[in-house]
Amino acid sequence: MSEILLDNPVWNALATSQAPLSMGTDRVKRYRREILSFIACEDAEQNVLEDLQPWINEGESFYLVGELPVLPAGWQVVNELPCAQMILRSQVVLPVKEPVNITMLTADDATAMYELVNKVQPGYYNPDTRLLGTYYGIWQEGRLVAMAGERMRMSGFTELSAIVTDPAYTGRGYAQQLITRLCHQHAEEGVTSMLHVSVANERAIRLYEHMGFVTRRIIVFRKITKGEV
Repeated sequence: MSEILLDNPVWNALATSQAPLSMGTDRVKRYRREILSFIACEDAEQNVLEDLQPWINEGESFYLVGELPVLPAGWQVVNELPCAQMILRSQVVLPVKEPVNITMLTADDATAMYELVNKVQPGYYNPDTRLLGTYYGIWQEGRLVAMAGERMRMSGFTELSAIVTDPAYTGRGYAQQLITRLCHQHAEEGVTSMLHVSVANERAIRLYEHMGFVTRRIIVFRKITKGEV
């Protein structure tokens, strides 16, 4: 496996392992709208985003990760989020503060998953994002209060994502336990765990570092809107 795949992670996921979930051409692709609002192109130096116009609705917002190609007329960058791209070098199992029961989430939990992620991290999780991989959750008093799962997949790497805890339940080590479960699963599958986190989220970065993740590079997530021409 080559870490160079992580320099253009969305493209390398859509062009390989997650191709069945993609729409577009052989040079530019997007995830199906209900799954994830991410687009990517093979080469940012080529003016290819125009080719994706048939698969983007007017007024629709979506994300592009990494290098910014030339934008078609009417497309605008709404905001930019620099993120640390972190990769698990050697997993460290930390002491557990408050052991809890972790369950694999299913289609029956789809509404609870969507509501929790968009309560904590709005904008990145669509109704069918759960179809991208395995998700685990923690329930308290009949409510989903923490979860984590998988998003981008490519040869040798699987991304951890939707790592969220209801604000009323933070500080209990729930995220740590969920991440540990996923990283163990990835080790059994022979793939390396990786993730993206805002550079401003110093608390999360410290946790990930304690668990064995290291920052590979800084990569920018850009929110883009297709407006009228």
